[in-house]
Amino acid sequence: MAENEKSVLVYPRSYVEPLPLAQLFSSQEPLEIELGAGDGSFLAAWTAKKPLHNFLGVERLLGRIRKAERKIQRGGLTNVRLLRIEAGYFLEYLLPPGSVATLHVYFPDPWPKRKHWRHRLINEHFTGIAANALQPGGAVYLRTDDQNYFAQMTEVFGKNSDFEVTTTPPELRAVLTDFERDFQARGVSTLITAYRKR
Repeated sequence: MAENEKSVLVYPRSYVEPLPLAQLFSSQEPLEIELGAGDGSFLAAWTAKKPLHNFLGVERLLGRIRKAERKIQRGGLTNVRLLRIEAGYFLEYLLPPGSVATLHVYFPDPWPKRKHWRHRLINEHFTGIAANALQPGGAVYLRTDDQNYFAQMTEVFGKNSDFEVTTTPPELRAVLTDFERDFQARGVSTLITAYRKR
């Protein structure tokens, strides 16, 4: 739980039991989660547009989560919490089944060398644990700049019968991550896909 009401950082009492989500937010609204929240650029901007949803940003790196915390606090956003943890572990072990309306995964580490592909977050196993965490009709929104990783994403989600292809709404597409702004400035295209749980 957050150490005090003003803190947006979550400190779980257990790292092996599901988070008591009802205790994290003042009201029970649809929950959106960003896995790999980086410096919080996307999370702060998207949260400001969706005041009737709750948001949880997950990030492993301490420096990034501190930057995200500052952005959230400067924006006065009360419907956001942050958790420092590895994204795959969080999704598999700390989320109650069927608790999430939306998952955002933007520019996860592509591990470009073939011998490192096993470290990628988005794989066949990921689609199963995402399906478990999502509510029926819940969506996963994905972005990457890596062609090979994009092919892997579409392949593994395409093989999972729990999901069907959907579109990313224009208002969501318009909100950029810190990586995405940098890539666009260098002329690097963003590859986008999305899937809805049946």
